[in-house]
Amino acid sequence: MSRLGDLIRTERLRAKMTPKQVAKKCGVAESYLVAVEAGTRIIADDQARRILKAIGLREQTEADFSLDDIAATVDLAAVASPVAKTVAARPAPKPQPEAEVVASTDEKGVGGSIWLDALTSVLKRVPVMNAVMKPVDYRLLPIQSGKIEGANPDKVFYYLAPDDSMRGFRIHQGDLALIVPAHSPIDGSVMLVEYNSHRYLRKVKKLADFTVILQSFDKEYDAVTAQINECTFLGRAVKLEVSL
Repeated sequence: MSRLGDLIRTERLRAKMTPKQVAKKCGVAESYLVAVEAGTRIIADDQARRILKAIGLREQTEADFSLDDIAATVDLAAVASPVAKTVAARPAPKPQPEAEVVASTDEKGVGGSIWLDALTSVLKRVPVMNAVMKPVDYRLLPIQSGKIEGANPDKVFYYLAPDDSMRGFRIHQGDLALIVPAHSPIDGSVMLVEYNSHRYLRKVKKLADFTVILQSFDKEYDAVTAQINECTFLGRAVKLEVSL
């Protein structure tokens, strides 16, 4: 099946509707709908939205996932969710008469949208924050054992590098640094720091006398020595997403 075809079939079964019922309600040929679900026909996104809306799927879930998010992450959900694994591994059923399709839905226990249920538990919409900590975009990241990179998913965010002051450390303007909470200096780490009313990505060198060196490297290496109590540490960069 195609991703959208799989989603349409899943929601049709959840709604306990036959292909004929959905086709009639949406004004399309039954044969076309069956082909879309089987993945042998390509369906435009706007038409898929109309069909799913007619079936009863809301445009967005409570977790604010759009149809594009759902369709684009079906494979990830299949890998990450035990429920989805079971469905993905199950052999394709033999064609059944329309009357039997609705009945088999109850027997298999399709009580809710498999992909929507899986997405809300394994994916998190992580915000991309600019230099003034305003969200400008988002990325979908998998949640593992209730955490992202060992941190509370609600506390994790991407920071959009505003300049090239860290390119000597391989962080260029426009790159995205994944930040996890850390409120004390971590020696040797790249951290998001507030100092002198400004916010910076800096490599931190911790000294023994309650001071730190905030290191940067644009065209040349630079370092500022600061008292720890003069700095606010917002988090540690654990991953970098670069633009090519």
